[in-house]
Amino acid sequence: MAKKSRRAGRRVKDKWKSKSWYRIVAPEIFDGAVVGETVASDPETLLGRVTEISLQDLTGDFSRTHIKVKLNINGVRGGECKTRFVGHDMTSDYVRRLTRRRQSKLEAVFTVRTKEGYHIKVKPLSITSKRISSSVKRSLRKKQKEVISEEARNSRLGELAQKMLFGELPKRLANECKTIYPLKQVEIKKSEVVAVPEQEEVDVKIITEEEMEEEEEEAEEAEEPEDEEEEAEMPSKPEVVEQFKDIKGVGPTTAEKLYDGGFHTIHQLREASKEELTEVKGIGEAVSETIYNSLHE
Repeated sequence: MAKKSRRAGRRVKDKWKSKSWYRIVAPEIFDGAVVGETVASDPETLLGRVTEISLQDLTGDFSRTHIKVKLNINGVRGGECKTRFVGHDMTSDYVRRLTRRRQSKLEAVFTVRTKEGYHIKVKPLSITSKRISSSVKRSLRKKQKEVISEEARNSRLGELAQKMLFGELPKRLANECKTIYPLKQVEIKKSEVVAVPEQEEVDVKIITEEEMEEEEEEAEEAEEPEDEEEEAEMPSKPEVVEQFKDIKGVGPTTAEKLYDGGFHTIHQLREASKEELTEVKGIGEAVSETIYNSLHE
C-alpha cells in the first residue's frame, strides 16, 4: 500500500511541473490592478474563468468592502490574464442593515443594453423613510427603468460599471425619483452580464510569449528599413546648396546661409513665409522677398 501511495504522489508532482502561473489583471476601469494568480497547463483552459474580489481590494477604499466584483478572463497575453467586468453583488449582511421597521424596501430587475451591445441585468434597491403604497412603487420602478436604460444606451460596459459601483447611477436614480417620492437610500444591489456582442466571441484571445517575441522582432525589423531610407533620402549640404543656387536671387553664399539657417530641402523653403526667411542670419527683407516670389510664381 505504501509503494502505491508514493507512485501516486509522483504522478501528481509531474502534473504540476507541466503547469504555469498566470497573473490575473483587472480591466482599465480599475487601473489594471493585479487581482491574483492562477495556474494552468494550457492557457485555453483559462478562458471563461470567473474570479471574485471585493471592490476594497481593487481600489483601496475601505468604504466599499461590501461590494464584490466579478471578473471574467477573456484573454491571455504572455503570462497575463486579461479580464472584463461581468457583474457585482453586495454582501447579504450589508443589505440587511439597510432596512428598518416602518420603512419600505423597493427592489426591481431590469435588463438593459449598453452602447457596444452588452446585455446586462441590473437590480436596484431603494429604501424609503416611510411605508409607501403599491401604486407609488410601480411609478418608482417605471422611472428607474427609464433612467437605467438611458444610462446603459449612452455608456460602454466599463463606463456603466463605474457608474453602478462608485455611486453615480444610484445618485441619479435618487434625484430623478424624488419628484415621485423621496428615497432615503438607493443602491445597485446586483448586476450581471447576460449576453455579449458577437464580435467579442470571435476575437483572437490568446497570445503566447513566443508570439509576443515574434511581434516585437517584426516591429524592430519593420523600423530598420525606414531608418535606412530616411538616411538615404537626406541629401548632403553641397547637393542642397547646388539646388538652392537654381532659385532666382540665390547665389552660393546665400544658398549656404539658407542651409545653415535650417532649410535643407526646396520643399522647406517653399513652405516658409517671408518672415521666416528673414530670420536667417545674413538674409535681408529684399532677398527674402525675391526668394519667396521666385518659389511661388
